[in-house]
Amino acid sequence: MSVLKLNTGAELPAVGLGLWKIDGTETASVVREAITAGYRHFDAACDYGNEAEAGEGFRSAIADGLCSRADLWITSKLWNTYHKAEHVRPACERSLADLGVDYLDLYLIHFPIAQKFVPFEERYPPGWTTDPYADTPCVEPELVPISETWGAMEELVQAGLVKNIGVSNFGTSLIRDLQAHASIQPSVLQIESHPYLTQEKLLRFCSESDIAVTAFSPLGALSYLQLDMATENDSVLLQECVQQAAARSGKTPAQVVMRWGVQRGTAIVPKTSKPERLAENIALFDFELTADEMTAISALDQHRRFNDPGAFCESAFGTFFPIYE
Repeated sequence: MSVLKLNTGAELPAVGLGLWKIDGTETASVVREAITAGYRHFDAACDYGNEAEAGEGFRSAIADGLCSRADLWITSKLWNTYHKAEHVRPACERSLADLGVDYLDLYLIHFPIAQKFVPFEERYPPGWTTDPYADTPCVEPELVPISETWGAMEELVQAGLVKNIGVSNFGTSLIRDLQAHASIQPSVLQIESHPYLTQEKLLRFCSESDIAVTAFSPLGALSYLQLDMATENDSVLLQECVQQAAARSGKTPAQVVMRWGVQRGTAIVPKTSKPERLAENIALFDFELTADEMTAISALDQHRRFNDPGAFCESAFGTFFPIYE
């Protein structure tokens, strides 16, 4: 397994298991199976609603000697409703308790979106709407500066609860502003990236700023079929250049696309709950794509973003909430 060296000196495994959309009833067994298959990087979040079950998987694997806590890289994310300084540490501590660990390897601000606070005892995870039972549920923003949230994130590092901190779904302008006031610079940016959304300028900016990049949804449309946010025809796996690279290398089209992700220097966190896919998704380091194959796959870029609050918040939650424009 190759790693990405962070600006803190930590080493982030280049392939992890994304826990988004893994059913809670399966999460513990999937986590344990992934550890058995060789995974050490796990990408969790409060909003995924399965951190407690992931914690069961970690405890089971550690208890049976499959790994130690030190072997694992566990990422979690601060949800939008917890951006005020007084809510950041309790949110982190809740994730720690659910995951069954006493520190996180990486904690990310999930979105550059601050929402109205929802107490744990009222609803956890709180989701996107303040009151899902209202006649017209909506996303209610709160005006919390990123500087306030980031200062509280830095305190988590100082308290030993978190080893590294970073952001997710941020663009260059927000990162520049964050860099200007941060005492601890962000070590990781997590973004949607795949051959239909290559984000070349953002990756170059991060490289020059010593910020590692993790790509979520590295296979693009496949993450969004069950959400009716994409169709089978949107799959990059059908592209001729991907098919040709798969035939040449003796790998699957999915492995080719994921290899493109790690070969361009990002970490990736594909999701699966199938044992055969767990093995397939991590078997990316015994082959390389040629320069021509890398160029051809990168040329598929359509600036196609599947995970866009500016689109899904209005259709799903009755609130127009763009963040990338």
